Amino acid sequence: MKHAWIEELAQVVMGIRNKQEMIEFFHGLFTDGELEEVTRRLQIVKKLKAGVPQHEIAKELGVGVATVTRGSKELQRGRFKNVVSSR
Repeated sequence: MKHAWIEELAQVVMGIRNKQEMIEFFHGLFTDGELEEVTRRLQIVKKLKAGVPQHEIAKELGVGVATVTRGSKELQRGRFKNVVSSR
């Protein structure tokens, strides 16, 4: 993935003024399946931050343990500081 493209995406997202605009942007950018996957990954991170066991998260969200483990590794790298945990 080209770094310049990530920077451009970040710039566009930072320019979105409100939640409704953001939702419309997401629906325009992603297919329904892609949007479901992205939002599911956010739920994985929130549950990991809340201390929910990986196998429980995988079962509850219908994903593989490897997907949850990937989220856990990214969390250990210090990402997702702005994500609030949920149970």
